[in-house]
Amino acid sequence: MERKEGTVKGNRMDDAPVPDKELFKRVLDEDKLAFEILVNRYKIKLFNLIYRMIGTKEEAEDILQETFLRVYRERKSFNFGYQFSTWIYTIALNLTKNELKRKKRFKFFGRELLLKNPGQNQISEDFENRKWELSYLLEKAIRSLPDKYKKVFLLRDINQLSYEEISNVLEIPLGTVKSRVNRARKILRKKLKPKMEGAYELSKGSTIPVELL
Repeated sequence: MERKEGTVKGNRMDDAPVPDKELFKRVLDEDKLAFEILVNRYKIKLFNLIYRMIGTKEEAEDILQETFLRVYRERKSFNFGYQFSTWIYTIALNLTKNELKRKKRFKFFGRELLLKNPGQNQISEDFENRKWELSYLLEKAIRSLPDKYKKVFLLRDINQLSYEEISNVLEIPLGTVKSRVNRARKILRKKLKPKMEGAYELSKGSTIPVELL
């Protein structure tokens, strides 16, 4: 029987997802299943974020693993007055930032992470090629963003954190978060729309596909 992510009650799985903080309380009591659920809940989103920032799969996997190790090692220091998501994203971003400082440069990140469902046989070759090209254009545009805009864009529009969570993770005012997100979106639209109109004969009233922005 396949387990449902994020559901545990006593020693059995339940139908209702358990909040992060409740799971983490169980982690403090050495509940390995609760920690496994938290890992499964966050590993994909964290990996995508780290990968887009760091540039290589191997390094992203190493940082992701170190993130969860830090979470477990420092579990007793967690402040339950904050969101667990804020804490774990902060750890992941700090580790990524430290690695980027060491490397002193960004690398080009994999375009496959920007695709919703890569490799599906039923998608026509032409449509698949178009998706790759759209993703390539988006990659270049995101990579060209100043770091302060890149971070908020990835956290908000890719990882879907709330403005309040981003404010706590990056330790900047809420108004600054909203301003930077809007600015990042405007920059990307300005960069992408002319290219997409030329490549795909989009009308002047067309917008960038919502799944990409």
